[in-house]
Amino acid sequence: MRRLFPVTDQTAAPAPGEAAVDRDLGGEREWSLAELAAAYAYPEPGPDGRHPWLRANMVATLDGAAQHDGRSHPISSATDMRIFGTLRALADIVVVGAETVRQEGYRPARARAEFAATRKAAGQGPAPAIAVVTAGLELDFTLPLFTSPLVPTLILTGAAAAPDRVATAEKAGAKVVICGDGVGVDPVRAVRALAELGHTRLLTEGGPRLLGQLVASGVLDELCLTVSPMLTAGGAQRIAGGPSVTVPERFALVSLLEEDGFLFSRYWRA
Repeated sequence: MRRLFPVTDQTAAPAPGEAAVDRDLGGEREWSLAELAAAYAYPEPGPDGRHPWLRANMVATLDGAAQHDGRSHPISSATDMRIFGTLRALADIVVVGAETVRQEGYRPARARAEFAATRKAAGQGPAPAIAVVTAGLELDFTLPLFTSPLVPTLILTGAAAAPDRVATAEKAGAKVVICGDGVGVDPVRAVRALAELGHTRLLTEGGPRLLGQLVASGVLDELCLTVSPMLTAGGAQRIAGGPSVTVPERFALVSLLEEDGFLFSRYWRA
């Protein structure tokens, strides 16, 4: 792993045709989980306390595909998965769309001994909760995500959701949170509701339809995007779908890491 941006005093001047190597963080060596956690730390609280911060973590190929054969794993890498795990370990809650739960076979987030002390010091539980965004609640509530999580799984839905599906979710042990007046979820209300429950370090892993809704609603603060050095062609989704925004929103590059041709970027709202 090497840091390409920001350039620091410890970054060696590159030879012609070579990228800069951050010697202070070990150049091409594998970074420790502690170093990854420091590189992806949430912003520090302000004078008036911690406000909700919603980051997305997504992967895309060189030609813009967010999936291959309906799943993100084929375009990922071992380091991408280490970052995936680190981002989860830093979060209070992971927000995910129902279709992604079905496609990716979501399981509860697990407690990791490597991050136990860090989470305890941050006032967090042993593992982040999972919050599933769904209008129809068409989910298999017999799955471990609902029956055996360390922290109860949340269902984010609208006030017009079918009462029988809500009852089924609650019977399975899920906590249902109403975040909209109709059948769908209002992203602004969802972020506010999660913050009221004490979840301010928010992470979403998509999928593309949910991320598109978050972008359109203006609630996304950060994008962690892995650029995979692969080409897939085909008709795979981009990382964000749905209607376009009226005016494109500008984000600023915060950091850029590289390993084995994969680029690991962080962008914050400009």
